Amino acid sequence: MRLLLVEDHAELAEWVSKALAQGGYAVDVMTRGDHAAHALLTQPYDLVILDLSLPGMDGLEVLRGMRSREASAHIPVLVLTARDRTEDKVAGLNLGADDYLTKPFELTELEARIKALLRRAGNLVPTVRIGALAFDTNSRLVSVEGKPLALTPRELAVLEALISRQGRPVARETLFEKVFSFDEEARPEAIEIYVHRLRKKLEGTGAVVTTLRGLGYLIDEAPDT
Repeated sequence: MRLLLVEDHAELAEWVSKALAQGGYAVDVMTRGDHAAHALLTQPYDLVILDLSLPGMDGLEVLRGMRSREASAHIPVLVLTARDRTEDKVAGLNLGADDYLTKPFELTELEARIKALLRRAGNLVPTVRIGALAFDTNSRLVSVEGKPLALTPRELAVLEALISRQGRPVARETLFEKVFSFDEEARPEAIEIYVHRLRKKLEGTGAVVTTLRGLGYLIDEAPDT
């Protein structure tokens, strides 16, 4: 899943983005509110982590702009801020924030809230099963007949994006946007490498990734399972 982290504290932004990247998320980092507002006009995101005290544009203004546009109105927003007054929380929630976490915070709690918001936005059941493959949408753990399946963060990101649209094709460019942040030097063709690796690891599980020419990739149960 592709996340936008809007945080002007450089060290905190780096710490959070690295931790989330290790968990298989593609993370874009913006340090100014106006830059974040522009990115939201041009880039697709699955979730936004938004500070409120930002240079260029206040976080509440960024949130107000998001909710006023159809393209970004549905994106879950987790407000992450040092503003702990009840008035600030109420203002954020009234403008459309989906959750509110104050600083300082535990990384495990942030990750848990992100997972919950993504699961709610995708209307996913707690566990998705395809053949012998099981994907826990809460913990993001993958198993085959109860045994963990080892995946790299990017393989996991590809699998998660495909499972979120099980039985429907996902364009290569869409997968690319889910797996790579915009500042990484990679081309959409790189997705083919991770799809190939994922296919190899899914062999014998009853879950198969199919290429549909001109449409992209889809995951579904193998016909003979």
